[in-house]
Amino acid sequence: MDFILLIVGMDANAYYMARCYHEKYHEKAYLIGKNPIWFTSLSKIVIPSYYPNIWDEKEFLKILDKFYNEHKDKKILLISATENYITMISKNKDKLKDKFFFNYPSSEIIDTVVNKEIFYKTYANNKFITLPKTIYYDCSKNENINMNFDYPIIVKPADVVTYRQIEFTGKNKIYKIEKYEDLTSTISCIKKGGYRGKLIIQEYIPGDDSHLFDCVVYSDKNAKVKRMSFAQIGLQEHTYNLVGNAAVLINGYNQYGNTDKILASLKAFMESIDYTGYAEFDLKYDSRDDKFKVLEINPRQGRSSYYLNTAGCNLVELLVNDLIENDTLKYEYLNKEVLLSFVPKLIVKKYIVNSDYRDKALSMWKNHVNPLEYKNDRNFKRDYTLFRKNLRYYKDYKFGYWKNK
Repeated sequence: MDFILLIVGMDANAYYMARCYHEKYHEKAYLIGKNPIWFTSLSKIVIPSYYPNIWDEKEFLKILDKFYNEHKDKKILLISATENYITMISKNKDKLKDKFFFNYPSSEIIDTVVNKEIFYKTYANNKFITLPKTIYYDCSKNENINMNFDYPIIVKPADVVTYRQIEFTGKNKIYKIEKYEDLTSTISCIKKGGYRGKLIIQEYIPGDDSHLFDCVVYSDKNAKVKRMSFAQIGLQEHTYNLVGNAAVLINGYNQYGNTDKILASLKAFMESIDYTGYAEFDLKYDSRDDKFKVLEINPRQGRSSYYLNTAGCNLVELLVNDLIENDTLKYEYLNKEVLLSFVPKLIVKKYIVNSDYRDKALSMWKNHVNPLEYKNDRNFKRDYTLFRKNLRYYKDYKFGYWKNK
């Protein structure tokens, strides 16, 4: 093997990409990031290094340059786990392309998906995708709010990279708002917390968590879609900082139909904007008009995308085949049914409200996959931490602010 893997990030996404690498090539991945996070710090399949100033673009480039100089006898595959690093990689493609193998779109395309205001405005009238009704609020001003849709509504930051770096009491990843008074108090809380960017104010699409879907797309270096998945979510995380992330999903399963139609639309969309690399679509099925609405696009593999590996597509191997081996890839829809769950079986039984979906998930439980549970990466501290995390899920769902309805 004439290449090594460098992952930027330390979270669950970084962990399962290292797991994909280890499963296929039986080697440890190098990781660089800001701080230790237990997902990777307790793992024996990674070689982590920590840099407190890595979020500074100049420092980031120095760190990458240092890594390259230490390993330039090997080809280096570069993968990011988060948007902030992807943004810096895309902005500096010309400086990095002769040192690393990576597959990310231009910084102009990245901007249209990372910043949610730009995303919704850029693609509002796109013929291939349908978006929820949306307005915008500028936290640097005192604006009137004029909505053309009713409560409940969703409020979330447009600038997710900046928002992620701010900490304040009452901070949620996404807010579900039931009335005007709650909207004004939420905006006031966000302003006091130090966020000065735009907010997305959006119609809430009715339906429990089983109306949510996950679609992972890989577009090769020539901007042609080569892999797609389509998974129905049964349960999302219900805590303030993780809501929106899938906790339980079934790939190749869709109770609402029209899978081929939505896949064709998403494929056409990606190729129409010349997108390259991994992307994850978050969608919600809207029973009011029988359409799948795109909530957002993440310019990377998602937190739960490890299920592609079980469905027959190792996410790291696909990058190697495309970028390093220069293989000619054929299009493939990964329709194998796979159950992925971050949560214990009892959570599935108690908190998935869609009974048909729940029964389907329980029938598949024997062969379910958890991206964090890897038989070749076990030690007492990591096993104990996973055990405590599973126990904490009972509290998270009992007292979590997000309700599955």
